[in-house]
Amino acid sequence: SKSDTGKDTGSTAKGNLDVSEIASEALPSIVSITTKSVQEVQNYFGMYGMYGYAPQQQEQEVEGSGSGIIVGKNDDSELLIATNYHVVEGADTLSVAFTDGNAVEASVKGFDEERDLAVVSVSLDDVEDDTMDAISIAKIGSSDDLKVGEQVVAIGNALGYGQSVTTGIVSAKNRRMDSDNNTVTDGSDDSSDGVNLIQTDAAINPGNSGGALLNMEGEVVGINSAKLASTEVEGMGYAIAISDVTDI
Repeated sequence: SKSDTGKDTGSTAKGNLDVSEIASEALPSIVSITTKSVQEVQNYFGMYGMYGYAPQQQEQEVEGSGSGIIVGKNDDSELLIATNYHVVEGADTLSVAFTDGNAVEASVKGFDEERDLAVVSVSLDDVEDDTMDAISIAKIGSSDDLKVGEQVVAIGNALGYGQSVTTGIVSAKNRRMDSDNNTVTDGSDDSSDGVNLIQTDAAINPGNSGGALLNMEGEVVGINSAKLASTEVEGMGYAIAISDVTDI
């Protein structure tokens, strides 16, 4: 369809969705992930035994939260969810909550620590029919086609309080994560081994780690990672470039 000015206003125009449309379309493919891990802590109010004072080792349950993206279905047996490795690292139990609020147990299928990437699986037997109707598999886009200055939307589970949507622009591409000392460098020369990152000024907080960075077509172009924060730059978030990790 053409408007009076002769400009094409059809739905083929790039970036034709607004943020609210992108959010409502993408939310069914975003999950929140809650982890529980048991950690040893020293208790210095220990017993005074026959050999004198000894600190007690005590176990304490620690909870964590993050986000994930439903990226596929495996032979009608399980849902596959992409997230950050640091979201599930050290977890003894995992639970995944879907957009309708229903939560099920999940397990880590595989991970790549260096790229801060993990895949979590949920058995389809555990997912109720109503939930299956409410959720969807994310549309994967190309991070290679992203341009600096293009608008992006970050969606995830805000600090464990439910879904959050933030927006910004792509401020740089080809940043690299130096996994040894958690710094971000310009990786356009491909000499550093770290994962390819998209730099954005959309707010990325610890809770929406593992959530989706979307282009204005509503396609996933990155996986948000709050762990990757640059100390030199204020107000910049990083997302793992999706085209770099789809094969993994």
